[in-house]
Amino acid sequence: MPRDDFDNGFHLLHTGPVFSSTCFRLFAPWTALTAALLTTATACGGDTGGASGDATGTTRVIGSFYPMAWLAERVGGGDVSVTTLTKPGAEPHDLELTPRQIGEISDARLVVYIKGVQPAVDKAVDQQARGRALDAASAVKTLPPPAADAHGHGEGEHDEGEELSYDPHLWLDPSRLATVATALGTRLAAADPGRATTYRANAAKLARELNTLDGEFKAGLAQCRQKTIVTAHAAFGYLADRYGLKQISIAGVDPGNEPSPKRLAELTHEIEHTGATTIFTETLVSPKVAEALAREAKVRTAVLDPVEGLAEGAKGDYLSVMRTNLRTLRGALGCGG
Repeated sequence: MPRDDFDNGFHLLHTGPVFSSTCFRLFAPWTALTAALLTTATACGGDTGGASGDATGTTRVIGSFYPMAWLAERVGGGDVSVTTLTKPGAEPHDLELTPRQIGEISDARLVVYIKGVQPAVDKAVDQQARGRALDAASAVKTLPPPAADAHGHGEGEHDEGEELSYDPHLWLDPSRLATVATALGTRLAAADPGRATTYRANAAKLARELNTLDGEFKAGLAQCRQKTIVTAHAAFGYLADRYGLKQISIAGVDPGNEPSPKRLAELTHEIEHTGATTIFTETLVSPKVAEALAREAKVRTAVLDPVEGLAEGAKGDYLSVMRTNLRTLRGALGCGG
């Protein structure tokens, strides 16, 4: 083989797609090497199709954390293979992506996430999956971020210091999540047209279930003696807005940001002023601060799950956890009917 031809082939080898050693031999005749390069995407499973499906023919979808993965599983059914970036039992706000997970985002047919919940995911989507992602916040009307505390620190502040323009915890309003389910069905149908009818039907069924849940919350919280919920972090703004409640939160959007002693004193006063009887702790974050505040304010605690993730080995799903939340709220707020 002429030296120039060899150099050109070697350049293609190192700047084009990554090829298996079974796909060609470096020292094959130049004509054979050229043919191998031209047919590699088909023979070796290149990135035109193989990158967004697996060996079973299902479509690869990434869910950034539990609620988004659950939506993808329900809307996609058996036609999608869903990977969740946040492990069971892990607090999603704290997620740091591994190189392998970044590669999974790059390879997926669709990434389902909420911009503002996980900064690492926001960055990876922007760099690796632009045009192949559904930001659930773009499908619904969002609420403003939680108000700043007495020290002027925005409770809507992003982990990396970026100020959020909205509250990202939209999944705690089932009616909004129903809208996201419909949007996801449309996006999956566009990404995988051969199964479009199935995706849209699955999305419609899930939307009906979520709207039924919304009706249960409306009826269950319509007649309550108490309207204030004191929460571990500012996750329940959408739930409060939808069902006529008022949220007072210990921490902001990020549950890891603990309040100052001055803020805790202010919270104690607010609890006494509103007559709240319960401080709600969570499943994935330490209850110590909430329990200390409850002792100071002489009120009880109860678990109100923000459904950011399920604990390792936990049973149930979004719907069952939300119904447990409804029972907890009704007991704590003195709801009749």
